[in-house]
Order: sequence, then C-alpha cells, then structure tokens
Amino acid sequence: MTVRSRSLSIAAGVAVIFGVLTIISGGRALFGGANMGAVVPFVLWFNFLAGFAYVMAGLGLWRGAGWAPALSLGIALATATVFGVFLWHVLTGGSYEMRTMGAMALRLSVWAGIATVALRGRRAK
Repeated sequence: MTVRSRSLSIAAGVAVIFGVLTIISGGRALFGGANMGAVVPFVLWFNFLAGFAYVMAGLGLWRGAGWAPALSLGIALATATVFGVFLWHVLTGGSYEMRTMGAMALRLSVWAGIATVALRGRRAK
C-alpha cells in the first residue's frame, strides 16, 4: 500500500470527484439536448474530454503512480491554454456565457492547486 500525505489524498479525491462531475455536466450539455445558451463549443468539448483525464490523474495520484504529477501539470497547462484562447474569443467579440468565465477560472485554480500538491508530493519521496 502506498503511503501518501493527507494533502495528496485530498487532491486525489478532489480530482476524481471533479472529473466525474465534469463528465456528467459536460455530457448533459453536449448530449442531453438542454439549451445551454451561448456555449463556446471548443471549451465545452475540452472540458468534457478533460473530465476523463481528471479521473485518471486522481486515480494515479491516489495510487502513487509516477506519471500522475506530470498529468496533473499537463491538465493545468492545457486548461490555462484553453482559458487563454477562450479569453481571446471573448475579447474579439465572440458570444459566451458568463458562467463559462467563472467555470474556467475555477478549473484553472483547482488544477493549479492539484498540480502543485502533486509535484511537491513527488519531491518529498
């Protein structure tokens, strides 16, 4: 059994729960036929697909897999990139929902935090 810090255990749990919720909400928005307003398709698809990576990263962190911190950092960087492209879309007059702005800021904050905890946990071994 892998020994992990409490903060790494919490980060792993948050990643899995966040991933499952992301898959459910993204799937409902993409395939549920609900009117979601002025969605930005590339953001919606990225978030939905990233949900699977969230779960994988969380499970990897929980198991102490050596690749999990790098995946967590990759998720944070990919989220920052998509958020940047989304902001460009907004600044150039593209339509969007304000909740997307908040959701992307939340996702970036969560994954920056998880990646930080994961990378520190790797150095502590």
